[in-house]
Amino acid sequence: MSDLGSAYGLWLMVIINSAVFIMFGLSFFKPKTSRDWRSFGAFSAFIIALFTEMYGFPLTIFVLSGWLQSNWPGIDWFAHDSGHLPEMILGWGENPHFGPFHLVSFALIGAGFWLISVAWHHLWSAQRAGRLATTGPYARVRHPQYAGFVLVMAGFLVQWPTLLTLAMFPVLVWMYSRLAKSEEVDTRARFGADYDLYADLVPRFIPRIGTRVSDA
Repeated sequence: MSDLGSAYGLWLMVIINSAVFIMFGLSFFKPKTSRDWRSFGAFSAFIIALFTEMYGFPLTIFVLSGWLQSNWPGIDWFAHDSGHLPEMILGWGENPHFGPFHLVSFALIGAGFWLISVAWHHLWSAQRAGRLATTGPYARVRHPQYAGFVLVMAGFLVQWPTLLTLAMFPVLVWMYSRLAKSEEVDTRARFGADYDLYADLVPRFIPRIGTRVSDA
């Protein structure tokens, strides 16, 4: 097994990629309250941890190196492309950037950012009108922006799984769930029975097939 060589220790790449995705997410989410900033801060921590292992220091590869080398001895596990663990372990012989897991990750990340962006537009319009957001993605789920962040993080996990981000993911999902419930308390206090009716029809995160709030 080779040493790290030029595959890692690229801290400028860590900074640039982290900044690009954090600013990209910030342009969609546009946090305003302290609750918004907490949720976005958790997402940012996930992104930084991911790119630190992708370009800085491959902690997961070091921890699993004995097991990986024993079971797949023909792979240089400290080569940069080997960080795409699903493709490497399942024997994807082509460029891992075009492997099935990588393509699935692109779909999840793209869908997540799209959902965050579209949901923010509908939420902003509803807030300006002083009404409850029930259009667009809000007709399917009560917290589409949080669902979007979960999709983005799931996409990165499929593409480049690490021990740290795998450990962070369920904690962040739990955190978004808690934040969603806290938001609902505030929204229910403001809109009363209208929100109760909406909450009865629309699930928090996972849409019901064929059901929209407009059907009520």
